[in-house]
Amino acid sequence: MKKYQRNIFFTGIATLMLFASCTKGLLDVSPPDRLSTTIFWKSEADADLALTGLYNFLYAGGGNWANSQYEVMGWDTYTDDVFGKHNYGGGYDATSSGITPNTGAYVRSYYENNFKAIAAINSFLANVDKVLTGDKLAKYKGEAYFLRAFNYFWLAQLYGNVPIVKDDPFKADFKTPMAKSARADVLAFVNQDLDAAIAALPDDAYGSGHAVKTTAQGYKVRALLFEKKYPEAAALAKQIIDGNQYSLNPDYAANFYKAGQNVSQEIMFSVKFQLPNIEHADAALNVTMQTWGGYQGTQNLIDEYETGDPRKSMTWFFPGDGPDKGWPFSNPAVATPGGGQDWIVGFYLPKKWLTAGLKNPDYGVKGDNDFVLLRYADIKLMYAEAQNEAVGPDASVYTQINEVRDRPGVNMPALPAGLTKEQMRAAIRHERRVEFPLEGLRYFDLRRWGIATQTLSGFAPNPLAPNIQIKYENKYEFWPIPQTEIDRNQPVLEQNPDY
Repeated sequence: MKKYQRNIFFTGIATLMLFASCTKGLLDVSPPDRLSTTIFWKSEADADLALTGLYNFLYAGGGNWANSQYEVMGWDTYTDDVFGKHNYGGGYDATSSGITPNTGAYVRSYYENNFKAIAAINSFLANVDKVLTGDKLAKYKGEAYFLRAFNYFWLAQLYGNVPIVKDDPFKADFKTPMAKSARADVLAFVNQDLDAAIAALPDDAYGSGHAVKTTAQGYKVRALLFEKKYPEAAALAKQIIDGNQYSLNPDYAANFYKAGQNVSQEIMFSVKFQLPNIEHADAALNVTMQTWGGYQGTQNLIDEYETGDPRKSMTWFFPGDGPDKGWPFSNPAVATPGGGQDWIVGFYLPKKWLTAGLKNPDYGVKGDNDFVLLRYADIKLMYAEAQNEAVGPDASVYTQINEVRDRPGVNMPALPAGLTKEQMRAAIRHERRVEFPLEGLRYFDLRRWGIATQTLSGFAPNPLAPNIQIKYENKYEFWPIPQTEIDRNQPVLEQNPDY
């Protein structure tokens, strides 16, 4: 039996209240380190503040400097796509030394932060009907159900078997041990919450930062794919496609900088930032990515692009690129590996996420690019994958993948006719890799496909240092529970196997 972490509950609800409090005095209680629901949940305005507090968990820290939890490119440093020389997200430690219960950054922060968010969401769901009724209550609860599913899906993917907690943390009995649930049960709970969200959320296109019906549907497609429920995943993805609420952005690169994001009809969920009130952790993306070279593309990824695929030059800088290609620095005036910027020979500096027109980004620059968590292109490629696995490469599979390849500005040729199921599977996996670099999807794709160990283990990202290789083991299918949580809950909380 496992005891659910008391500190996570109370830190979560405290964080909810503190984030929700935008003015002094709202939480002026005695003693000052205690929070009480008796001073909250008095008006509709409290519900608005509390709902905002739930979304504020999307800005949680990622466990090390210059990195927040949902800074999606950090995940690519766990893969063969990107070398993370500065250890943003903990990718350098995790891949060079392996993952242990003491590994920091993402390995620890997702467990802790997601449970804090879940505690806050449970308190919200237990109390919001005190101040809301009717359609507004249904919508707000729908957003909370989505966010709880969102957090539990991360936990299910990473740690597998975790406690399922639904109770208001202020009313929980912490003396009663709680067993961890099997991953299958956690995923069933995720789908249950997503169904509740889908039923309650408005059937509008995403835009405001608040989850909508299609956001929840998109995440359910991801969950169904993770569970290998291919017919169900294909059918739900088809509903989104047939809804005609989204379209592929004719400017692929515009999905990744603020001005383009504000008008993109492709983005289905994102972490919203807004200067001057909400900015990136420590430094702007263009500082961590371009100036400091924190995410550098591998030759293996560059070799994956087909000849003539413009997404390669939309995503990466190449030696000799000047201002006409978007190079933002005056020293050196053109892209130079090992030159004036922190760019290692043998890798490629990112262009993706670079704010257009920015010159000489350096520490102190502020940034508010939204972190894109779900794009319509992903829906189309998930449909193609699920449909191909369910029935084979029928015409609809070709249609969806070819539309991604042939979007304006990309204009890649259609796939050849007559592909076998296995050939189409390889084509889809290729397309995902070149469509989504620096978006945090490859690590989860490789794990979902069951090829993470064979792809990553022993991979040497740096051609100049072939003895430095990625360490990946089969046991990483279930990440370890952070040792800090084991220590706080001895002897009832047991570590995942093989750690």
